[in-house]
Amino acid sequence: MRREYDFSKSKPNPYVKKLRKQISIRIDIDTIAFFKKRAEETGIAYQNLINLYLSDCAVHTKKINIAWE
Repeated sequence: MRREYDFSKSKPNPYVKKLRKQISIRIDIDTIAFFKKRAEETGIAYQNLINLYLSDCAVHTKKINIAWE
């Protein structure tokens, strides 16, 4: 290892806005099965598909329509 490093030409992390946080969440078994099936079809991991879907909802400020019976 060097005694000193030169960071004068370093750049800010371009992925800082893409950082993820691990959480625990309860999701229905049928919902997980749905995303796992889509994951097999697309070749994208099901957790990434769930994240993409939720991100799309957030970007487009989609509102859920809940009707309690």
